[in-house]
Order: sequence, then C-alpha cells, then structure tokens
Amino acid sequence: MSHRFITTAEALQENFKGRTNYWMCRPEVCDAELLQICRAVLPAGEGHPFHTHPELEEAIYVLEGQVEQWVERERRILGPGEVAHIPAGVVHATFNPTSQDAVILAILSPGRFKGPFAVDVSGEEPWKSLRPPATV
Repeated sequence: MSHRFITTAEALQENFKGRTNYWMCRPEVCDAELLQICRAVLPAGEGHPFHTHPELEEAIYVLEGQVEQWVERERRILGPGEVAHIPAGVVHATFNPTSQDAVILAILSPGRFKGPFAVDVSGEEPWKSLRPPATV
C-alpha cells in the first residue's frame, strides 16, 4: 500500500523524556527512499547531545521556541523559521536552553542507509568539554 498522506496517528512514534516525537516520513512509514522527517519536542533544559549521522545529511528547522544549535564548534541560537544544515558525518548537537518546550522538524536524507543512524560522541573531547551542563 502506498502512503502519500501521513497523519500523526500513522506516524512512527518515539518517546523522548516524557514527550513523543513523530516520524512523519521515512521508509517505515511511507514509500520514502530519500527522505526522513521527524517532528520533535525538546523539553526545557533538554537536548540531543553531540553526535554524528555518518551517512545522513540533516536540516533542523525550528517551529516553536528557541534552540542552541551546534554544528561542529560553531554555536547559534535559532528561533522559529530558522534552519541549521548539517552535512553527513559532521558532529552536531541541539539543546533547549529555555524554560519552554521547543519544537523542531529534523529533515534527513537519505531515507534508507546501511550503517548506524547516529554515533554519540558526547563523551569524547572536544565535545564533552565544549558546552557546560544546562542550568534551566
């Protein structure tokens, strides 16, 4: 069966720190071979520590709130309508330094890949010393 329209109820749901992320587009949900889209909520003070996607290019689009976005050693605060682009294999991290939830769309390509989805490098230097712990 070919899925061209995906509702939240049909999305692949992933629990994250008391919130649900919705994979709206990826091979497990629809016929996407080259694309993945996840609507993710980052609770206040939480985030996705430094990691890399060895085979996946990513764009992070902020829908609501603010995020502290890192791409390698460069840090920016992004708000609604702003985007970070991360080439495949580049270390990055996304944190919510505020007291309100932030909502992002993570858009990744390709949809199908062979290796690991992500590799956590947050315990390695320089990443483990780059950002002090959150204080929200």
